[in-house]
Amino acid sequence: MVQLEISIGGLRLKNPVMTASGTFGHGTEFAELYDINRLGAVVTKTITPLPRAGNPPPRMAETPSGMLNAVGLQNGGLEEFLKNKAPFLRRLKTAVVVSISAGGPAEFADMALAVETSGCADALELNLSCPNVLHGAVKNMISQDCGAIEAVVSAVRKKCGLAAIAKLSPNVTDITKTALAAQNAGADAVCLINTLPAMSVDLKTRKPRLANITGGLSGPAIKPVALKLVWDAVRALDIPVIACGGITTAEDALEFILCGATAVEVGTANLTNPFAAPEILSGMERWLRENKIASLDELRGKLIA
Repeated sequence: MVQLEISIGGLRLKNPVMTASGTFGHGTEFAELYDINRLGAVVTKTITPLPRAGNPPPRMAETPSGMLNAVGLQNGGLEEFLKNKAPFLRRLKTAVVVSISAGGPAEFADMALAVETSGCADALELNLSCPNVLHGAVKNMISQDCGAIEAVVSAVRKKCGLAAIAKLSPNVTDITKTALAAQNAGADAVCLINTLPAMSVDLKTRKPRLANITGGLSGPAIKPVALKLVWDAVRALDIPVIACGGITTAEDALEFILCGATAVEVGTANLTNPFAAPEILSGMERWLRENKIASLDELRGKLIA
């Protein structure tokens, strides 16, 4: 029997395979295909205080070994989520992580409290790093500003008792500084990485392939970047690091564990193979059995470097 249970703050997960926000909806469509309770956690699509229409189409484009998206956090808002999505999430028998985004610390804290009060979540993922939604006068992501990170996480921590995961951007000069800002403010974990800002052009039309011009690059193309930043963050932090970026196979997931990640989020792979997450979980279990490893603790952080 392989031991896969992990802990993030006070939250216990049956295994380390989570879904990545924005690639799994709120789980309802995937629940029609397989028992999503097999997963360690379901991470919802990001919700915002008010409804958002998102960016104009086209909003997605294929790229070599990946894809671009500039959806822009389209969602029905907090009220719609609590009315129409929360009842389904409350019935799940696995951990639910609700992803939230807002304009500033007070809004983040109010959303966190509303989600906690609804009883539909076991944890929150604070989306501080969507490249298609910028904040402040200088138009940066929250996760590019250590002070802004600390303000948001602290505000949420004071108002909400749920485990808080800070999702951070790779688009910084030193990931350890922003990750430490999240840790110091009370985050229970960080999630690395979000998409990389990128663009694609059509030579025939001489136009960008996205109406937003730029978008976020995800998929296997960003895995080497994610591995490096997870490795850096693990060595700097005392809290868990959840890895995200280009995970399409069990071997991918186990490489991140080897670099010290506590858990992994499966994202873009869900869009090309709706069974990607459970297949990755089964593959991890099989690999560990075949290599006579009884627990992920025997592999985690054991990279020979």
